[in-house]
Amino acid sequence: MAQSLPLVLVPGLTCTARLYGPQIAALWAFGQVAVADHLRDADMAAIAARILKDAPPRFALAGLSMGGYIAFAMLRLAPERVSKLALLDTSARPDTPEQTAGRKTQIAMAQSGRYGEIPDLSIPRYLNAKHQRDERLAGIVRQMIAETGPEAFVRQLNAIMSRPDSRPLLASIRCPTLVLVGDADIATPPELNKKIADGIPGANLTVVPDSGHLTTIEQPEAVNAALAEWLSP
Repeated sequence: MAQSLPLVLVPGLTCTARLYGPQIAALWAFGQVAVADHLRDADMAAIAARILKDAPPRFALAGLSMGGYIAFAMLRLAPERVSKLALLDTSARPDTPEQTAGRKTQIAMAQSGRYGEIPDLSIPRYLNAKHQRDERLAGIVRQMIAETGPEAFVRQLNAIMSRPDSRPLLASIRCPTLVLVGDADIATPPELNKKIADGIPGANLTVVPDSGHLTTIEQPEAVNAALAEWLSP
């Protein structure tokens, strides 16, 4: 029998373990599943170092959106510890000036008592237009944002704004890699994910139909199937 491989899941911006609720239950068959803490630091390298400190010696690593940025930072620090890599709805590029300006506006909102407005800004970017009126999915997004809180939100945005360009890293990634994206993801569109897959030797690209940015909760069965295939020996 093949030895089980621990799995570390890294959530995205303003996302908690709820982002991976459907996956946690489904993927235990392959090994222990842990959700990383990405709330306490304002720098990608510091977030990565904290997660590595608590992670098993070798593990499979999956990150969605900001979780993908963190996964790249972890690979810079300890590539030998990552046995398999899944990059979900993310980008290898650094922030554009327009993205940074938008994040600074949101920091100002959070610091001036307007954090309660963030869910209404996030839901149209997080969920497929077909799903934005789905009270269950929108409720998960609102709950995760509330659980994150304004202070951690500001730390996360500062980490995202200052992250390095990860495109030069791609060619050095040697572990089995899955790149997955929703076909209607407007936050990190399919073309950005395709460029990641093209840059990593042997990477497999999966485009999930009828999904926006949060594929793990919008189309959990399709995501679970892709992750199960990726984790299989």
